[in-house]
Amino acid sequence: MLRSMYSGISGMRGFQTKLDVIGNNIANVNTSGFKKGRVAFQDMMSQTTRGAQGPTGNRGGINPIQVGLGSKVGSVDNIHTQGFLQTTGNALDLAIEGNGMFILSDGQTTYFTRAGNFYLDEEGFIVNADGYYLIGTDGNRIRIEDNIQSFSIATDGTVNIVGADGNPNTAGTIALARFSNPAGLEKVGNNLYIDTPNAGLSRTNDGNIQYFTPESEGLGKIVASALEMSNVDLAEEFTEMIVAQRGFQANTRIITTSDEILQELVNLKR
Repeated sequence: MLRSMYSGISGMRGFQTKLDVIGNNIANVNTSGFKKGRVAFQDMMSQTTRGAQGPTGNRGGINPIQVGLGSKVGSVDNIHTQGFLQTTGNALDLAIEGNGMFILSDGQTTYFTRAGNFYLDEEGFIVNADGYYLIGTDGNRIRIEDNIQSFSIATDGTVNIVGADGNPNTAGTIALARFSNPAGLEKVGNNLYIDTPNAGLSRTNDGNIQYFTPESEGLGKIVASALEMSNVDLAEEFTEMIVAQRGFQANTRIITTSDEILQELVNLKR
């Protein structure tokens, strides 16, 4: 069979994956803290019909002759650029302007997120929509008592409260996690990520997670009463959709053209 037919099939598979990623990006255009995906292609193996030869005394060098056998998906990257901040007016809506991620825990597993739509549970702990606890710089949960007059969250993550007696105090400081390669995190749904060996999570000497204070160590600041929205650019996504659609169509033309050639070969015997 013609090699071009299999090259066309590999191209169609790749552009199908690209359309899947684009569709997921567009579906999450309004998801808080969502980071868009990007598909990168690589060429597959090449069939060598003649190897390279070095120059000799009477003749110059000869380049190799290779025929490519199609393309494949090299990677699906998560692009962790800053999303725009949308003001909400809710004191427990928090956005990170800069690097870092919120740290959440369900008591067994540690999660990381950029989605800062938090709430207070019945006991006064700050939790996300799934009930996972927001972790402070001391590694513990942050609790706001119900018998206070007011509270506010500073840019450095400090949770300031005014007690029933009118005296100011603090309920803790929100911690951020730092990653040298946030694209290496693994998505687990619900706007959550988990650590992987390639994410580069900063840890202490004893191997535990290092809890950073916002606005320190190159990390971003906390913006209260705001949410970081998705970093998906619809104009870019629709442009990439057109490119993927045309690329898919071009590869189908390769297959139909190869089929017509095979039909001519079969018709040689009448």
